[in-house]
Amino acid sequence: MAPAPHGPRPPGPALELLVHGVGGTTPQEMLGDPRTVRVTGDLTAAIHRRPEDVDAEEHPERYRDRPVAEAYCWSNLTSGNGFRALWLLLLPFMVINLAHWMRPAATGRTRAVRLYGVLVRVLALSLTVLLTAAACEVALDLVAWQCAGVSACSRRRSWLGFLSAEQGGWWSQPGRRLALAAVLPTGLVTLLRYLSNRTWSAYESQRPLLGDIAHTDAPGAPGEDDAPCDVPEPKCLVEDDTPSPAPRPALGRPGFWYGRRLVARLRAAHTAAGLLTVALFVQRAAAEYDMAHSGPGPALFGRLLTVALTLCALAVVAVVCRRGRSERRLDHCLDRAVITFLPSAALVLLGVSLVHAAWARPGWTSSGTLVAGEDTFRALTVGQGLLVVALAAVASSLHRGAPDVRTALHGLGGPAVAMLACAVGGVMSGGLAQRVADWLDGPGTPGMGAGSAIGGPPVLLSWQASVLPVLLLVLLVPVGVLLVRTARLTRRYEATVAAEYAAEYRGGRPEPGRTRQIARVRATARLTDEAPWIIGLVSGATLLLGAAALAGSWATGRVPGRAMDGTGAFVESAAEAAQSTGSWMVGFGFILFVASGRRAYRDASARRTIGILWDVGTYWPRAAHPFAPPCYAERAVPDLASRMSAWTARTGGRLVISGHSQGSVLAASAVWQLPAVTRHRVALLTYGSPAERLYGRWFPAYFGPAALRGLHGSVHCWRNLWRATDPIGGPVRIHEEAGRPEVDRGPLKDPLVHGRTAELPLPEPVLGHSDYQADPAFARERAALLAELGPVLPRQGDPAGRRGAEGQGSSGRSSG
Repeated sequence: MAPAPHGPRPPGPALELLVHGVGGTTPQEMLGDPRTVRVTGDLTAAIHRRPEDVDAEEHPERYRDRPVAEAYCWSNLTSGNGFRALWLLLLPFMVINLAHWMRPAATGRTRAVRLYGVLVRVLALSLTVLLTAAACEVALDLVAWQCAGVSACSRRRSWLGFLSAEQGGWWSQPGRRLALAAVLPTGLVTLLRYLSNRTWSAYESQRPLLGDIAHTDAPGAPGEDDAPCDVPEPKCLVEDDTPSPAPRPALGRPGFWYGRRLVARLRAAHTAAGLLTVALFVQRAAAEYDMAHSGPGPALFGRLLTVALTLCALAVVAVVCRRGRSERRLDHCLDRAVITFLPSAALVLLGVSLVHAAWARPGWTSSGTLVAGEDTFRALTVGQGLLVVALAAVASSLHRGAPDVRTALHGLGGPAVAMLACAVGGVMSGGLAQRVADWLDGPGTPGMGAGSAIGGPPVLLSWQASVLPVLLLVLLVPVGVLLVRTARLTRRYEATVAAEYAAEYRGGRPEPGRTRQIARVRATARLTDEAPWIIGLVSGATLLLGAAALAGSWATGRVPGRAMDGTGAFVESAAEAAQSTGSWMVGFGFILFVASGRRAYRDASARRTIGILWDVGTYWPRAAHPFAPPCYAERAVPDLASRMSAWTARTGGRLVISGHSQGSVLAASAVWQLPAVTRHRVALLTYGSPAERLYGRWFPAYFGPAALRGLHGSVHCWRNLWRATDPIGGPVRIHEEAGRPEVDRGPLKDPLVHGRTAELPLPEPVLGHSDYQADPAFARERAALLAELGPVLPRQGDPAGRRGAEGQGSSGRSSG
């Protein structure tokens, strides 16, 4: 419990800025009033007050006993319409972007940090190529090359009649069919580029108001914003994690929430990579025919075009690897040569490839499958596996340099999540190809020979699908372990719960059923802490099974059901069962993604649930993949920081920023962005906060122990409320030091009473992660924070006010 405040209650205005958590809520619910007024902001994110509080600053005498309440509502940044639910299809891009921010904390390891960022960005690039290759596999290989080239398949699909080789029309030549089908993957890449640019304009393009103010306490910052765009950046700006002479928390750097330059550069590179992938599929087929059947002229032109595609691809990789984020200043510059030349060059090469393929080649017929498909998927699988292993080696080295027992998976959280991103991308790509192949082939099974009209997707995709049932069997192990652990914890907590509420029954025994319910909720809440080893197990199994699938496809060249012919009835049956089950599973997985998006479009409650996923996954800026869903924090954090700085400067009043769940992470991020003089005037109240339990363990470089201790030392005062029944929030583990009180207040009692009492005659619910403000401890801690902030301060523009602010900050730090 906080110490009781001494002396009279300080006069003057006080503001409580409320920030909601995951899932969002309305300003009416946050303020407890059906009538609210938008004070500042727009329909996407805004600050609201009760009508009677709009002119609170002009009448401070009305608020001597309570703070003015403001609600910052940001829920429309992550949910609100059905279109945003389709972002679920961009899940692999979002996950790989998370891997970038999961780097272990490091000091003085500049090269290793840069290498970690480079590896993640190259992995992200491979996911763009994977998605484009999947679209090419469906449109170019399965439809245009295989089905349109086989009369047994094209007859069943009347809409393919004009492409059918049997018709003998102008479009019947394979090269022209491929050129026409290339419109689909090209359109997909164009759509992704458009969405990336559109969401940047809507979400992340707002420049922070406090950019110039924040520079005052950033080392080496003065004058950097005036540097011309065409001069080389200072060394400290090349990578976001390069140590500075006077370390400043990464989330407090002026340019952390404004990544315009990097997103634009990556968007150009990924767009070019997608277009080059389409060109490769088309050019490879035409080049192979020219090498075997055409004269030296066409063959030479094909070789030169292949060289040009290769050089452009190398330029794309070089741009992705060249530099990371520039965070030590607001970087308004754009690499205009890169963002203009790369997509334009790739588009020109794609156009030349399409014209080259569509050129008349009498006698050219399509048979089998496109070689480019099999080779591309194999190269991507090998490359992604090697990159994940290299990323794990770098992450392990960084963690050994600054070990922390709380860091998830001993620093391997980033590589594990990167592996999952590749796996999800593979499931989506393979599922799409498998379902389309089954649909085109009708009653047959692609790749199984008899009864099959087409060859089907690349053999590797069938092998990858076949290992999915094995992966599910592996998952049964952690599920069983968790069930046993939860049951044991429940029995152990029953005695603890009964002892906590024994006084309520005056020595009697609490009702066993109610005790068991509370104990079960506490035990279930602990499952969150088991996530690291489960994710590690799944990622490791995925890597090993993926390597086995690659080896099987490479060694046999046939789908598993055919590769096991002659090995015995049991093995043959098991292989066919694994192939058919895995094919159904990957197809079902892709359909599930699409169905989830459609349901979210029609159902508001489903849209809200999907929005919760983005609340957690899209907090971080797009540092690795430009096509990931947009970062809402690049709008929310500058909003909150600007409001706090402007209000304290204008009124000189006391301010408590109060954040629940994900809102507590936004609140802490906004406080980090404040100038030092403003941070000393602000108190931080968090409840149900995942700052340490989730972010501190998985993102140690940004929310690790050192960063949270630094926040505690820089802010005037901080309290964190938590419950043992909360599956998301937890303690921040900052103990009393240097005369400053411990941050954590908890665990709070939940439920407040065990049974029925005279004050609460009806059964109280187990609140878990919700309704922290209903606990009496919330009002006590808020009042204590306001009291610790001291008397109202003079205006910031007055020299005496600045002296008073400095004195208040010092006294607050020592007395808090």
